[in-house]
Amino acid sequence: MSSTQKYALITGATSGIGFELAKIFAKEKYNLILVARNEQELNNCSNELKQSGIDVITISKDLFKREEAFAVYDEVKSRGLQVDVLVNDAGQGYYGQFKDTDIERELDMVQLNIGSLIILTKCFLKDMVARNEGKILQLGSIASQTPGPWQSVYHGTKAFVLSFSEAIREELKGTNVTVTVLQPGATDTDFFNKAEMQDSKIVQDKSSLSDAAEVAQDGFDALMAGDDKVISGFKNKAMIAMSNVTPESTVAHMMNEMQKPVDKKDE
Repeated sequence: MSSTQKYALITGATSGIGFELAKIFAKEKYNLILVARNEQELNNCSNELKQSGIDVITISKDLFKREEAFAVYDEVKSRGLQVDVLVNDAGQGYYGQFKDTDIERELDMVQLNIGSLIILTKCFLKDMVARNEGKILQLGSIASQTPGPWQSVYHGTKAFVLSFSEAIREELKGTNVTVTVLQPGATDTDFFNKAEMQDSKIVQDKSSLSDAAEVAQDGFDALMAGDDKVISGFKNKAMIAMSNVTPESTVAHMMNEMQKPVDKKDE
């Protein structure tokens, strides 16, 4: 099947890494199914991507809600579409010390970052296995491999994504279905604004942020190669390599120094 007949479904597709991935898939002549909450933003992105001469379908769903993740799959099936590539990009962070943060918001984040990802992966994976073909790209993070003071729950959700994805990848050995995890570091997107972490040291230093288009390209290349995971950027690879041989307590302290608010840097 040529790429012009294939469909890639991308969640969180209207901004940041998700939109950059959508542009790459469009350039490669994949038809697109874009999923996000904001219908106007979906339409704007659709109009831009259609200029590549592909079919673009938009589905407005709130993946903070479990039932809406199931509804995405139901709508795709009702339209008679086959998803050849699933990209679980939708996710959010939340900044602050755990003792002070809003538990309801954290539980919503767990539903988005983990719950909806599980639902969409299971639903579309079953179809892929049945026809013995398909690719899944999970948006992980280097946060999956480090404790994350000031983002403790977010780091925990990304640790789940990596562990879960590596496990089902092993289960899929012997099939033509692959699961790849893209692990960016801090990237220049709207993530930090939504996470309310503009005061964080890591955000204040804009020069340290990765380019979303470069991260997306790394993810696309790894997905097409069938790799299990890719850490985007040399700096991030070096940081994870160092953290792998450093005691967890030391890594946690280092992350605290990187992520705490700038007005706490001398405390």
